[in-house]
Amino acid sequence: MTDIRISDSVRYVGVDDTTIDLFESQYVVPEGVSYNAYVILDEKVAVLDTSDRRTAAEWLENLEQVLAGRKPDYLVIHHLEPDHAGSIGLFLEKYPDTTLVGNAKTFQMLPKFFPGDYTGRTVTVKEGDTLSLGSHTLTFVMAPMVHWPEVMVSYESSEKILFSADGFGKFGALCKEAENEEGWDCEARRYYFNIVGKYGGQVQALLKKAAALDIRTICPLHGPILTGDLSHYLHQYDIWSRYEPEDEGVLVAYASIHGNTAKAARIMAEILQKKGCPKVAMADLCRDDQAEAVEDAFRYGKMVAMSSTYDAGLFPAMDHFMAHLRDKTYRNRTVALIENGSWAPAAARIMRGYLEAMKNITICPTVHTIQGAVKDVDIAAMEKIADELLAN
Repeated sequence: MTDIRISDSVRYVGVDDTTIDLFESQYVVPEGVSYNAYVILDEKVAVLDTSDRRTAAEWLENLEQVLAGRKPDYLVIHHLEPDHAGSIGLFLEKYPDTTLVGNAKTFQMLPKFFPGDYTGRTVTVKEGDTLSLGSHTLTFVMAPMVHWPEVMVSYESSEKILFSADGFGKFGALCKEAENEEGWDCEARRYYFNIVGKYGGQVQALLKKAAALDIRTICPLHGPILTGDLSHYLHQYDIWSRYEPEDEGVLVAYASIHGNTAKAARIMAEILQKKGCPKVAMADLCRDDQAEAVEDAFRYGKMVAMSSTYDAGLFPAMDHFMAHLRDKTYRNRTVALIENGSWAPAAARIMRGYLEAMKNITICPTVHTIQGAVKDVDIAAMEKIADELLAN
């Protein structure tokens, strides 16, 4: 077990998963992921969440070690997604007398994952309800659609801890944190926009509730426990959930078949840099991690989308990227469009269709078509597009 001690009474029993290849079967996690769970030891013992079934045996071993012979009175279910609730069945086999604590939606959904009769075995809580464990008291705060409908968080008032469910989560196993040179923001941002990002309004609602609490520690279900000055993490979540650009810069996202559009993208990046753009990020959508491309699209206020035409449509890598931006409610950005098509260019029209369905997207007036290889006329058009983009 990763050696984390939150306090004498509040203990970490989570598990690192360093062998997983894809989180939610789509997001690469080269540094793994942690499934965090906690125990509060008081007159009553509360276990807060479980782990993915992949790591159930290790999680149960960690739990048994911390319990030191005691039996849990409660299992608090903040979130029923299988990476956190996947071990509930095994837990109940080992500790059958434990009372389950959740909200009404929790218990509507629970039998879908763990069929059974829970009569007399549950405590249903709603907004503001409390659970006394002795000197520790949990207050429950509903957080629907952050990012499932049954999600709730809890606040422990004596030690001022917010158990934040998927909020403030981060990719990366905790055993890898000492090797992490990028800090919290990078993988927390990629996690936020790809996992939670669609639900910015709901995150804003939760942040408003959290602002009324005196929080000293945040215990998420993924990633490190957050302590000390929490203002940076709260500020980042506020910016992200309002869909505002975090940094001044441009993402050049491109999908190229034979390399001509890729060459144009490199030239576009050089033009932007020469014109004084403070940061130019590039994403080869055919090869780079799409989740990182989505992260950068939200991080910066401007983007150049460059794609080849393919089968009279949009090249698949760009189509996937645009669909992902749409699904994550991309908005409040300025975008330039460049297509490549030798005889029937269609990429720009389709990209425009995606963008026009999004909120508050400004599309640069010049939309350029490259026909095959990059020529002087294309470079001149990219100079004009860069001016339009940076003037916005």
